[in-house]
Amino acid sequence: MPERLKDARSLAALFEELVVLLDLRVIGQPQWHVFPEPGGVTGLALLAESHLALHTFPEHGFAALNVYCCRVRARPDFESLLARHLGATSCHVRELPRGVEA
Repeated sequence: MPERLKDARSLAALFEELVVLLDLRVIGQPQWHVFPEPGGVTGLALLAESHLALHTFPEHGFAALNVYCCRVRARPDFESLLARHLGATSCHVRELPRGVEA
């Protein structure tokens, strides 16, 4: 798994699948920054709906994915997606309803 957390192409494939599954509209091109060893990768995609962000920490076997969206969507099977794309053996999903309080 740690090697996948350093591979921007594998991570971009995860973004691409999320864009299709969630019917998102990407503005421009996603940006990727690969850090020097032992660091990971940070990715960001600006969306018409908000953004996707991913930060990987291969030295800890950890990735943080942020799917921030202003329209309600069905929850994708994050566990399966992250197992397939990143080799994740565990996944913790925290959902926060987006809204504005007066």
